[in-house]
Amino acid sequence: MSRSLKLNFTMKGNDIMAVSSGVYPCYENQFAVGKTGTDTATTAIANCEEFSVAFDNGVEEWTAFENEGWKSRLMTAKSVTISVKGKRTIGDAGNDSIAELAFKNGTAAQLPFKWTFPNGASVLFKNAVISVTANGAGASTGVAPLEFEVMSNGKPEYTPAA
Repeated sequence: MSRSLKLNFTMKGNDIMAVSSGVYPCYENQFAVGKTGTDTATTAIANCEEFSVAFDNGVEEWTAFENEGWKSRLMTAKSVTISVKGKRTIGDAGNDSIAELAFKNGTAAQLPFKWTFPNGASVLFKNAVISVTANGAGASTGVAPLEFEVMSNGKPEYTPAA
């Protein structure tokens, strides 16, 4: 059985701006990094291939007498970790910015990081902790990897799609 896929895009002139409905390929997600001491992230990171996202939610629970044995719950904390796998691309400003954090500690390992969703919404982590987990090592015939984790550090700034 053949099925067709309908995607709706927001247009600005001849440019496709954002997916407004339907399914989409994962590459429609985009990542950008900023510079130390700034609150913006506008530099794209070249050669990102794969990513995963983990939400760590703190939930408190209790069992009050009036609930007759049923638990009550309240979400009281959140954090996000984005794990990214890509290829080390020397000379790309975003890729270089991430790779340069491999030997840094403390606040020197923090940068603004922005995740833009296919619908145009975005989340900005102003002081994301960037943990480089692989940088340039591999098999002799392989392409050098750049792998890193972006960990939220305080409440991020979410901007809904326009």
